[in-house]
Amino acid sequence: MTLSIGDLAERTGLTPSALRMWEQRYGFPIPHRLAGGHRRYTTHDVEQVRDVVRRRDAGVRLEQAIDDVRRRAAPTTPSVFATLRDLHPHLEVSRMHKSTLLAMSWAIEDQVVALADRAVLWGAFQKASFYKPATSRWRELARSNAGVTVFADFEQSDLTTTPRRVALTPDAPMVREWAVVVDSFAFPVALTAWELPGQEDVADRGRVFETMWTLDAAAVRDAARVCAEVARSVDPSAAQGQYAPPPPLDPQDQRPPSLARVSGMMTRMAAYVDRWAPVDREAPGAGRPPG
Repeated sequence: MTLSIGDLAERTGLTPSALRMWEQRYGFPIPHRLAGGHRRYTTHDVEQVRDVVRRRDAGVRLEQAIDDVRRRAAPTTPSVFATLRDLHPHLEVSRMHKSTLLAMSWAIEDQVVALADRAVLWGAFQKASFYKPATSRWRELARSNAGVTVFADFEQSDLTTTPRRVALTPDAPMVREWAVVVDSFAFPVALTAWELPGQEDVADRGRVFETMWTLDAAAVRDAARVCAEVARSVDPSAAQGQYAPPPPLDPQDQRPPSLARVSGMMTRMAAYVDRWAPVDREAPGAGRPPG
């Protein structure tokens, strides 16, 4: 953060007053503030402002040009949950137990295997010990899709395994997160959650997470971009080829998911949730569920 607002103005052909107006009216560009209140910018800010100017000069409305450049910027928060909260505030947040998250995750994974759409998948497991019992499921996912990567507090990253393993450090935001991200044009879906603190004495499947899930293709793509950027921050070679950070999804490329596919996934979710649903033994007719 070494550039003043005057430096930014000089490099972009704008005036400091125009930049202040953009910041006040559109929240762009966002400066870093020194202790005395002075604005400071980076060379990345220079490129973004130049991109907005080029789009505006080409006839795009300023507000739209700024929105386009924002959408194409690389994620700045190494957290799937935080990014979706920031970029897609319309997504609802619910508190769910781990048992429910397991049911939802398994339903998504089953549906992805059944459809064989050759998607790129990302999974966050928090701990390597949590990933261990899911290894066979994710190996099956890796066999039927274009690329699969899992995150956890592994001792070290290993990009030669199937699926690939990316090791998160103890201070990484994603080490507290649960995520299943399926980046696919045919069936995009993302489930993300973070574990509420202070549950050290809670039984494993009773732990509570703040949770979001979505079939919005743009939101799913943003989640996939975060995963790719986190993998690249750990090991630059982990973000190449199909694993490279994808561009934001252009609105014209979005299409609603197939109703039949959504219905299939919801049916699977209901079946898994029902399997673990508690039974009120005091209620008339209550008893042990079959199966």
